[in-house]
Amino acid sequence: MKTLKTLLTGSVAGIALGLAAMGSSQAADALTLQLKWVTQAQFAGYYVAKEKGFYDEAGLDVTIKAGGPDINPSQVIAGGGADVVVDWMPSALATREKGVPLVNIAQIFQQSGMMLTCRKDSGIKTPADFKGHTLGVWFGGNEYPFLSWMSTLGYKTEGPDADITVLKQGFNVDPILQKQASCVSTMTYNEYWQILDAGLPADELITFKYQDQNVATLEDGLYTLEKSLADPAMVDKLARFVKASVKGWEYAAANQPEAVEIVLDNDTTGAQTEEHQARMMQEVAKLLAGSDKGMGYLAPEDFKRTVEVLMGAESAPVITKDPGDAAWTHAVYDKAM
Repeated sequence: MKTLKTLLTGSVAGIALGLAAMGSSQAADALTLQLKWVTQAQFAGYYVAKEKGFYDEAGLDVTIKAGGPDINPSQVIAGGGADVVVDWMPSALATREKGVPLVNIAQIFQQSGMMLTCRKDSGIKTPADFKGHTLGVWFGGNEYPFLSWMSTLGYKTEGPDADITVLKQGFNVDPILQKQASCVSTMTYNEYWQILDAGLPADELITFKYQDQNVATLEDGLYTLEKSLADPAMVDKLARFVKASVKGWEYAAANQPEAVEIVLDNDTTGAQTEEHQARMMQEVAKLLAGSDKGMGYLAPEDFKRTVEVLMGAESAPVITKDPGDAAWTHAVYDKAM
């Protein structure tokens, strides 16, 4: 009888443990994040949040999907392939105007890292010298800030009487190295360093940061669809995600060598190097600061400035009407923080 009792007790305990395990697995809410680009330190905070267990602590099972040249985050979320995407606001607002109801729920990058990097031997000293030159520009949603800037300068970018030649830049810096373009698009944390690594020294280059030219628009932010915000359970899930992601970014900025290692561990291509990722992490950390409300907070005035820049191009505005407050919300951020 004692043996039977022991067996029964053990069975009950085993069932209890099994039920507990089932309960804990059910407690983790699945959420998919689509990145704007490939695995690199630009997205370190999300990888850190996953690796350090911050998402687990928030009751989330987060899948991070890397981007690439053929992946448009807005199209992915519109097709149901993600719950949240990392995108730039110009791309998100242009996509919204075309019918995909994207909404900004948190603004991770407070500063713009975008710039044009030009060869000094091209004769360019100021933006007034761009006329008559070939400028490399990324497309796929990344061209909007550039086109808005050129329009602000009064330059035509299309047609037989165009003031500048726009070169559709691949995701490399070959055009400036091979003198196919006087300037190319670069990020402070990525392509600029690729130019230096390729042998073109800094003293032979001149850079024009969008931030310094007063044409900066908001870059890496978190976006979801309006329908997600209509579901209280989803808003709760998104708030936990934002809070854990911010924690990941704070950790990454404070522990950069470890963050770089985590990024490299998640790079399945093996294409990234520790040196490049360390520089990227250092530069990306500079873009996180700026809000006195805390990391991830979207300042309404920054949203308004971005809209004004995008609509400021009289000949070819990126967006034709102000999307208003419907394009962003503090509801998720306030619940998270």
